[in-house]
Amino acid sequence: MREYIGKKFDSLHRSRELALQFLFSLEINQDQDFNTALELFINNDELTHNDKPEVKERCKKLAYQVANRKNEIDSLLVRIITGWRPERIDIVDRTILRLMIFEGLIIKSLPVKSAMSEAKRLAESFGTKDSSRFISGVMFKASKFLEAEALRELEATFEQK
Repeated sequence: MREYIGKKFDSLHRSRELALQFLFSLEINQDQDFNTALELFINNDELTHNDKPEVKERCKKLAYQVANRKNEIDSLLVRIITGWRPERIDIVDRTILRLMIFEGLIIKSLPVKSAMSEAKRLAESFGTKDSSRFISGVMFKASKFLEAEALRELEATFEQK
């Protein structure tokens, strides 16, 4: 069982790594057609030749979902990072934040602490020496912001009754 969980975690992490790299490439070359670029990226033998089909498929799904919710995620970032517009954040850091805020705080496909841990791991692999600390702080602040927002909505529901 433990070996299976480890393999599953590694494949999920690899899907996130690929999604991060693809979304980063879109930020650099914004005039690309999303679907064409994604297919070229996924079928790049130098990059993905050892990846299983399910890893590639999850990467595609994740990249598509994050790209579709980019404005919503950036709106959240604007509210929690005082004095910084998302476009001023380092591209790798911003892409990691979009990815992990989406997974951990918006669709909640993994626990918040796991999302924070995964964001830190991605930052250590792809970011600068300061990325990990910055991303951890933003993820923590985003989780607290969304908790408070959910509490306000709950209180408003009770007040209406």
